[in-house]
Amino acid sequence: MAERTRSDQPAGRSGVLLGTGCYLLWGLFPLFWPLLAPAGPVEVLAHRLLWTLALMLVVATVLGRWRVLRRLPARGWGMVAISAVLITINWGVYIYAVNSGHVVEGALGYFINPLVSIVLGVVVLRERLRRPQLLALVIAAVAVLVLALDYGRVPVIALSLAGSFGLYGLLKKTVPLDPASSLTAESLVIGPLAVAYLVWLGTTGAGTFTTEGAGHVLLLAATGPITAVPLLLFGAAAKRVPLVTLGMLQYLTPVLQFVLGVFVNHEPMPVSRWLGFGLVWTALVVFTAGTYLRRPRRDTTLPTAGGDATGAER
Repeated sequence: MAERTRSDQPAGRSGVLLGTGCYLLWGLFPLFWPLLAPAGPVEVLAHRLLWTLALMLVVATVLGRWRVLRRLPARGWGMVAISAVLITINWGVYIYAVNSGHVVEGALGYFINPLVSIVLGVVVLRERLRRPQLLALVIAAVAVLVLALDYGRVPVIALSLAGSFGLYGLLKKTVPLDPASSLTAESLVIGPLAVAYLVWLGTTGAGTFTTEGAGHVLLLAATGPITAVPLLLFGAAAKRVPLVTLGMLQYLTPVLQFVLGVFVNHEPMPVSRWLGFGLVWTALVVFTAGTYLRRPRRDTTLPTAGGDATGAER
């Protein structure tokens, strides 16, 4: 028994490092997307879809995933198609948020994502709320109200990010695919539309792929690895550490995004906005503590940001 524990320690340490690397990369995304200017958000999104498709075709071939995809039934492909639309919306909204100076609001979306997953679990899966979860939702609702008053509008970007990714995580539970196969399938569904859009941009002269130099081309092509690498790191980490560990590490991403938005981009943070974020963080503490403390000692699972162990793709 002691020998097994010793052998598990290196895997656990490597899993934590892989998970930390994954969430740190996602947290640093606000530094990357502005580098793609003057390409607009929709063109950046299309390139992200195109180059992710190109990379995942190679990955699927190397890992031998084509047999799995060929065996996926029509209903499974239908779920993949909906998932592809949702993750495309999520990616597009986040790129827009970063490139329009709303990094802090984007971080808010990923802070409240676990709480949105609770709501979806109750509404769709008929799960029962425990008291800590109910309290967390009440606090989060008050926080959204405070932030809406502060912004002078409903925080549409944050709610769109949390909602699209929450629904994405819910659908991923119904598709029996590993992370690499899942991303490949989604790319196969949505990638051709991105190709068609980029071809149209090129023929109308509205695209930037061939007009801004080799550096711009390389940066656009890098959107594929930028998308796939964190996902693959997450998949490797999930095999090595308990999900409760990943559940704690997941908050590295919005924390880092929040720090970049406030201290690097210098986005305004009046007292009322600090109050709203403080309420969100309080709700997350209540949610995480209640979930962790209520579980049996041997049960090490904890819902991650997407409500799914297959990967949280930003």
